[in-house]
Order: sequence, then C-alpha cells, then structure tokens
Amino acid sequence: MRNKSVVCEGNEIQVAIELINLGARLQVLETETSLSRERLLKLYKEVKGQSPSKGMLPFSADWFLSWQPNVHSSLFVDIYQYLVANTELRGIHAVIKAYRLYLEHVQANSLEPILTLTRAWTLVRFLGSLLETVPCTRCGGNFISHRLDLHRSYICGLCHPPSRAGKSKKNTALAAVALS
Repeated sequence: MRNKSVVCEGNEIQVAIELINLGARLQVLETETSLSRERLLKLYKEVKGQSPSKGMLPFSADWFLSWQPNVHSSLFVDIYQYLVANTELRGIHAVIKAYRLYLEHVQANSLEPILTLTRAWTLVRFLGSLLETVPCTRCGGNFISHRLDLHRSYICGLCHPPSRAGKSKKNTALAAVALS
C-alpha cells in the first residue's frame, strides 16, 4: 500500500467538492483525482444529497459546432486559453476557473448557461486533436471549429446567424413582453 500525503488527499477532496458543486459527472471526478470510486460516490452523496447521474459522458465533437453551443463553447475556450497563457493555472484548476468566469459572464448578461462543466472539460480534451479555434474573417473573434475543416473564409455564427436563431418559444415570449 502506498503512503499518501494527507495534504495531497485534502487538496484532491477540495477539487472534487468544487467539481461536484459545479455539476461535474462522476467520470470527470474519477479522471481528475486519484480518489477511489467508492470515496467519490460517498463524497458526491454528501455534497449533493443524491447519487450522481448515470450514463456515458458526451463524446461527440459535433455538439460544439451547432450555433448556440458554439458561441458559448468559444467564449469558454477563449477564457480558458487566456488563463493558461497569462497565469500559472493548468489542468483542472484552469478548467474550474475558466468555467466560473464563463458562468459569471453569462449571468451578468442575463443569459442561460448552455455549457455544462462536463462539456467544458470534454471540450478542453478535444482541443488540438478534434477541435481548434479559428478566427472569424468579419469580427476577428476566435470560434470552435473542426480541426480538419477548411477555414480560409470562416464566418462565425454571430456575424452570420442561422435563420432559426432566436426563434424559440421562450425568445418569442420575451420579445412580446419587451414590445408591450
């Protein structure tokens, strides 16, 4: 049996608690900490008061490319890349900080968060292999795109939104309230 530092274990428990509070799935906790599955289950139940949700993690890179998820994912990645380039944050600590800043930005603009922590974590894992950021030729912002796509004249979803953008029942009701 390997001797483990009490301080290291305490730090891992703290990271696990932060991840649980931000909505991470159990598989993320298992990957990012060396705590046992049984210990993580017990911790999850203690923090959330319920068992973690079951099922597979999202694994398709295509989710990040549809209109609204792409905007939110691109915002998160820009924050994440800024933190990694300009601070000493790395790994899961950079993901946690970037996700907290993403949530602050979304809430400050009265928007609904689209990106979950688990999807944000998955997105960081996809960067470089399946996905990359590409500058928009109109606004200059960086947006998520497939790594192998051609990007010579890329136009983002904000500069050229799809015709269905903003047409949900919720947005229609909000527009009706705003007009009255």
